[in-house]
Amino acid sequence: THTASFDATEIMEFRKKLKPKIEKGEVNNITLNDIVMWTVARILLRHKSLNANLLENDTMRYFKHVNLGMAVDTPRGLMVPTLFAADTMNLNETAGRLKALAAECQKGTISPDKLTGGSFTVSNLGVFGIEHFTPVINPPQTGILGVNTIQTRVREVGGVLKTYPCMTLSL
Repeated sequence: THTASFDATEIMEFRKKLKPKIEKGEVNNITLNDIVMWTVARILLRHKSLNANLLENDTMRYFKHVNLGMAVDTPRGLMVPTLFAADTMNLNETAGRLKALAAECQKGTISPDKLTGGSFTVSNLGVFGIEHFTPVINPPQTGILGVNTIQTRVREVGGVLKTYPCMTLSL
């Protein structure tokens, strides 16, 4: 597991700017997780070995599009629905479809076809206050990203200690 953190100020400010549009119903309720998922769908196109499946006989299947899995906790256990061609969607569409997939998982009405075919998965335990975890790869995928909670950290800027929101990701 490789863990890295980043200053989440800009992502939080971006979400804050969306709030009025969300409240007016102009866009879906776009969460930080939606923004991370949307971003991952674009970044994976540059990392073909992570946007792939490892098949029998050490054969790799590379995907033209990002079929993004999202770990969803349900009363029946963990489910990983797939957002097919996630790299082709705008942020608002991504947010709406992710919420629909999660709702289908929660209700138990999701089609088995939507639970296969993923090229990469994102698992977000940050909403539960988890500071770090090692996500488990969903075979035959070659990678998974764990999204951890946002914490306040301190750094020195020009000789002055300043706080900032820090998000940690585990790959």
